[in-house]
Amino acid sequence: MVAGFGVAIPVGAIAVLVMGLAARTSFRVGAAAALGVATADGLYAAVAAIGGVALAATIAPVAGPLRVVAAVVLLGLAAHTACRALRPAAVPAAERPGMDSPSRAFAGLLALTLLNPATVVYFAALVLGRRDAADPDAGTAGAFVLGAFLASASWQLLVAGSGTLVGRVLAGRRGRLVTALVSSAVIATLALTMLLAG
Repeated sequence: MVAGFGVAIPVGAIAVLVMGLAARTSFRVGAAAALGVATADGLYAAVAAIGGVALAATIAPVAGPLRVVAAVVLLGLAAHTACRALRPAAVPAAERPGMDSPSRAFAGLLALTLLNPATVVYFAALVLGRRDAADPDAGTAGAFVLGAFLASASWQLLVAGSGTLVGRVLAGRRGRLVTALVSSAVIATLALTMLLAG
């Protein structure tokens, strides 16, 4: 679980996106997004537990392009969120495109989190650092994956819950506008930082 918290707790663009979705829509949508993130973390933990060294070496040459793709997607989401916030709310939320439904929020955040190769490298390094890395046992690997998933899920759900509380406090049109624009600005800043760091 410590490994899962280690990858989940740093607040980055994904956490801001989960919080912003929950603030603008509902806890159900935010929770689905949070579980999408946790599922990606669990998948990467499983991949690292099964073949972390080989996968980390395979992903290393494409880590830069994947980071650029992730940053571009995040910039697109930031622009989309800002545009929707500035548009008059004439279209009912259920009819708007984007991640306003639990299934779309889950799929969108799962895909975005999977675009982050640093996550698998992180889990691979942890797996390699274990004393039993040369001869892992299925029970230990399973416990590692389950712990990483549960830690990530609990943290991301806390982030979604916080977003929901913020959304309730700022439930009016002006409050939604401010939270959407702030969320867009933070996501865009983090995406640009990701591009410049690469």
